[in-house]
Amino acid sequence: MRVDGKKAIVTGAAKGMGAAITTTLAREGADVVLTARDTAPLEQVADEVRGLGRAAHVVGCDVTDDAQVKAMVDQALAAFDGRIDILVNIAGVTGPIETPVQDIDVADFDYVIRNNEIGTFLPIKHVVPTMIAQRSGKIVNIGGTSGLRGYAMRTAYSASKWAVRGITRTVALEVGKHNVNVNAVCPGIVETPRMQKLCEEKARVRGWTIDEVYDEYVQEMCLKRVTTCQDVANAVLFMASEDSRQITGQAITVDGGWDV
Repeated sequence: MRVDGKKAIVTGAAKGMGAAITTTLAREGADVVLTARDTAPLEQVADEVRGLGRAAHVVGCDVTDDAQVKAMVDQALAAFDGRIDILVNIAGVTGPIETPVQDIDVADFDYVIRNNEIGTFLPIKHVVPTMIAQRSGKIVNIGGTSGLRGYAMRTAYSASKWAVRGITRTVALEVGKHNVNVNAVCPGIVETPRMQKLCEEKARVRGWTIDEVYDEYVQEMCLKRVTTCQDVANAVLFMASEDSRQITGQAITVDGGWDV
């Protein structure tokens, strides 16, 4: 049990990677606060956590709203007797796909930046004081390989994921002296409904078939296979456990070798 008895907050916990990460932490012993704007999909994941013998608390929260994030963290502290050991920031959006920079609407760009940058910053802002006081904590941000290199036709998304790495490295510098680790896990393309939508949109714009778009992704990877949600969850578990005690300010890539 690599996180036995730990108390965790997972944002964007309802679907895909979020669900896999949440249940993996629970399977390894963590009690979890699951949060997202829409709480209905969270209930099924919460039931799975309870089925594993761990506590699960569902809290509705828009991670771009300061007051809502503070209230969510306060609820987590009340549920967990004042402790928060792990924060995993997953909540985020995709934004415009296959769109050259000159065609991106300002409102669409702003929407991606607010969700992926502010939505990472605010949970950290409100959780860090508790981790400093208890002199321990693990923060894991979900970045992306588009934050490691340029990503044509995805300016907003790429910019937001570069920012997640910047937040990760900077906060790691600030809180390391308090025994708090801050790292990022950077998935490439992951086998989720979001990937399906991405392939569909690219196929529509290019006049390709969905299978052709999918295969293009696969052929760009050294391992010639698409990352699964569990692959990402395993990396997050490592970063959330004491196995990574001497790692901070880093971005671990889980992409089958796309960014090599």
